[in-house]
This record gives sequence, structure tokens and C-alpha cells, in this order.
Amino acid sequence: MSTLLVNQPNFADHVTPQGHPERADRLRAVEDALARPRFDKLIRRDAPSGDLTLAELVHNAAYMAKLRDARPAEGIGQLDPDTFISAGSLAVAGTGLGGALSALDAVLMGEVDNAFCAIRPPGHHAEIATPMGFCLINTVAITAREAQRKYGAERVAIIDFDVHHGNGTQDIFKADPSVFYASSHQMPLFPGTGRADETGVGNIANSPLDPHTGGAEMRDAYLTRIIPALVDFSPDLILISAGFDAHERDPLAQLNWSSADYGWITGKLMDVADRYCGNRIVSLLEGGYDLKGLAGGVSHHVAMLMDGAIGHLDE
Repeated sequence: MSTLLVNQPNFADHVTPQGHPERADRLRAVEDALARPRFDKLIRRDAPSGDLTLAELVHNAAYMAKLRDARPAEGIGQLDPDTFISAGSLAVAGTGLGGALSALDAVLMGEVDNAFCAIRPPGHHAEIATPMGFCLINTVAITAREAQRKYGAERVAIIDFDVHHGNGTQDIFKADPSVFYASSHQMPLFPGTGRADETGVGNIANSPLDPHTGGAEMRDAYLTRIIPALVDFSPDLILISAGFDAHERDPLAQLNWSSADYGWITGKLMDVADRYCGNRIVSLLEGGYDLKGLAGGVSHHVAMLMDGAIGHLDE
């Protein structure tokens, strides 16, 4: 396997209040983890600036104006009790989008088999008309639409293993059978969506998990619901909303996944990608707020993307 790592050079310019979980240290922890010799074979690339007008592929016409109006000339503005915007935040969001789209280009043009994008802020909570949950734009949703618009992808799958349900992604695609969305997430938990009976037009597969459950329950959810539904969809591209906050160390939730569990999920998705879509996977970082847990989960995820084996990794 050839794996592209897209880094975000301006990640620290999205400033959040002191003590906020979604902070620049998250990407520093990811960079440190992927700087180890185990990851020397990664193809590394800095994210370019992206075209934020592409946000209109998934958000309504007034969405970006709302963000620009809320952006302060200096300091930090607030969109809701949890979501903040600083002077540099839209440039950071644009670079995150540029990184995701450059990874999409590399994968769909056959330059690499798969890619992981170490970007922030996360995006999967951003709905058609509303930024929320630390998220400014829904980067994975825009990437799915661009795969359809630019490359003619007919069946795009988005698999979301963040501990929080991706209400924004579901909101955007719930009536579109050309995009499959599956999520494993803790319930009850923010944002309160993601019941198993939320099925869209047959293209949504939610697998809520009880608090304090661990890898065994997660594996059952994937083996009995998410993977079979994904296989039935027969995707020609798999996108991953890769959140690492179901980790047992994470402070914002109560699931008890280990770092190795992320390697297991990744391997199962790679099996489907090998069978249906020529190994084409693009993974985008979402949540993960304990730095050690985030680094461990990312390490297992990326190691599996690289060569289908976890190898020797510290938890």
C-alpha cells in the first residue's frame, strides 16, 4: 500500500479559548506520533489553500457569509456555547479543505492507494445551515460532493467512527441515495441524533453504542450492521470521518475503545475497499481530545492504512 499523509501548516491559526478541547495541541500530538520511524514510508505533503466557495456544494447560500460576519478582526468570536471562530479560522478551514481535496486527487488519480489528512477544525457536525460542535464547514461532505462533481463518483460512502454522531453529514445526505453514511457513536451523547431508526432513504446506517462499552460491542456493530450495509452499497470510494474520541482516555465521552481497536476498524474498511473500489480510501481527522489517546488511535489507523498491519506500536 502507498499512503499519503496530508499535514496542515497553518493549523495553529484557528484559535480557541484556553482549556477548550479542540486545540492546536491536537495536531502537534498527531505530528509527533507520525514522526516515528514506523511511519517513514508515508508520502508526506502540506495541505494547499482550498476554495471555500466549494462549501456551497453542501451548505446553503448564506452559510459562508454567516461565518465571515462572525469572524472577529482580532481575538475570538463565538458561534454557539461550544464553537468558536478567530481571525485566522476561515483560512485554517480552507486549508483543511484544500488538504482533503488534494488527498482526494491523489487517491482518485492513482498516485496513492489511500490517504490520511491531519487537519482541523473537525467538520462532521456542521449542518446545511448551521455550524456547531466545534465545526465550521463540513469538510468530509464537501469532499464527497467534489468526488462526484470532479470525478463522476457514483457511490460515495462515508464511515464515521467519531464518538459523537455526525449530525451534519447525515443532515446533508439523508435524502441522497448516491451517498451512504454510517456512524458508530455513543448514545446518549451530544448532539443527540443518530438513532438506529434514522435511515434516510435507506442510505443511513447508525449504530449507537451504550456508554462504558468497549471494543467487543464496537466490533459487533461493524460486523452485523455497518460492514454488511456498506457491502450492499458497493462503494466506488470510501471516505472516513476519523474521530478518536471513543478512546478509553478521552474526556468528552464514556466509550472504552483501545488504540488497537482503530486498527481493527480500518482493516475491515480496507477489506471492503479492496473488494469494491480499488483500495480507494481518504480519511479525515475529526475528534479526539486526549492527546495520548489521539496519538495512539491515529498511529494504529495510519499503520493499518500503510500496510494492512499494525506492527509494533505503543498503546
